[in-house]
Amino acid sequence: MKKSFDVGFIGSGFAAEFHLAALRKVYDVKIQVVGAYSPTKSNLEEFCTKHALEAFSSAEELISRVDVVHICTPPSTHESLCIQALKQHKQVIVEKPLTGYFGEEADDFSGDTFPRKKGFEKAVQSLQNILKAEKESDGQIFYAENWIYAPAIQKEKEVIEKTKSQVLWIQAQQSHSGSHSLAYGKWRLSGGGSLMGKGCHPLSGAIFLKYVEGKTRNDQPIRPKSVSCRVHKITRLPNFENELHLKDSYTDVEDYASIHVVFEDNMIADITASELLHGGVKNYLEVHANNHRTICNLTPNSAMQTYNPVHSNFDDIYVVEKTGTKQGWSNISPDEAWFNGYQHEMQAFYAGMASGEKPDSDSQLAADVIATIYAAYISAEQNGREVEIPKI
Repeated sequence: MKKSFDVGFIGSGFAAEFHLAALRKVYDVKIQVVGAYSPTKSNLEEFCTKHALEAFSSAEELISRVDVVHICTPPSTHESLCIQALKQHKQVIVEKPLTGYFGEEADDFSGDTFPRKKGFEKAVQSLQNILKAEKESDGQIFYAENWIYAPAIQKEKEVIEKTKSQVLWIQAQQSHSGSHSLAYGKWRLSGGGSLMGKGCHPLSGAIFLKYVEGKTRNDQPIRPKSVSCRVHKITRLPNFENELHLKDSYTDVEDYASIHVVFEDNMIADITASELLHGGVKNYLEVHANNHRTICNLTPNSAMQTYNPVHSNFDDIYVVEKTGTKQGWSNISPDEAWFNGYQHEMQAFYAGMASGEKPDSDSQLAADVIATIYAAYISAEQNGREVEIPKI
C-alpha cells in the first residue's frame, strides 16, 4: 500500500484553489504538493507564490515529476491532459465535466448552429479515447464530482444499500445567477451551457444513486437508457430586461435546461439547470423510493440562519456562494466545502489510491454523464424527442 504521494496541479484558478484546500484536510495519507502549471503565467505565478509551490514551465514537466495529477482546467483541455498523464501511468483527478465537443475543427464555430449529432459523435469519441488510455495505464481516473461525496448523498447511498430500496423517481437541480468563469458561456471552451456546466452535477448524483441501487439489488449498476430535453436562452432574448442581477454575457450557449432521463429499469429522473436563480446556489436532490423519500439540500441548508439588518456589518464575512446580498436573512454555510463534499471527495480518492480501491466517482460515471448530456442536446434540437443513450 502506497501511503505517500507527490501531487501537481494543471490549472491555477478557482477549481485548483478548491482542490488544494480540500487536500489539506486529507488524513492517513501523506500528500506533498510539488507545484503547478498553467499557460496563464500571471495566474500561475500568483497561485504558486501564494501557496509556496514550484511553477512548472509545461504540463509535460509537471506530469513527469508527480504521482498524482489534478486537472483543474476548462473541459476543452481535459482529453489531451488525461491521456498524457495516463500514458505516464499517473493517477488522474480531473474536474467535471470530463470532456465534450468544442468545435475545434472549425474557425467559424458557433454553439448556436452546429449539428448536435456531430457534437454527440465527437464527445463519444473523446470519451472512448480517454477510457482506452485508462485501460492501458497503471493509473486511473478519479472523476472530481463533489456531489457524489456530499454527506447528504453518501447518507442516501447508505439508506438505499441498507433498505434495498427501489428508486422510482429522482428530482435534482443546480441553479444560480451565472458563472464567474471566463470560459463559461462560450461553447468552444465549455462544451455547452447550463446543461453541461451545471446539469452535470445533479445528473451525476442521480446516475450514481441508480448505480448504488442496481449494485445492491442485482450486483449491476442501473444505467441511463434514454433522455428527452428542452433548453432555452432566456437572457439572450431581445425582450429580456437586464436588472444587472443575472449574468447575461453568454455568447452561444443556453442558460436553462430541463432533462427527463429513463433508466434501464424504466424508472426516471428529472434534472434542471439554469443561470436564472437569485439568492445563492441551489444544489438539491430528492429521491422517491418504494420505501422512503429523501431530500438532500446541499445548498442552501438550514444549518445556520442569520439575520443582518445592515449589509456593511458583514462586509468581511463570507456568507455563502453567489448570494446576491448579505442584508436580511441568510442561510450561512458554516463550512460550505464540507456540505458540498469537497474534502470528503479528496479523502476518498487518496484513501482509494493507497488501498487500490475503486472510487465511487470513476470514469464510467463520467462517461455516462457526458453521453447523457450530448444525447440530451440532440433531443433539444428536435424539440424534446426521446433519444437513446449509448453504452460507452
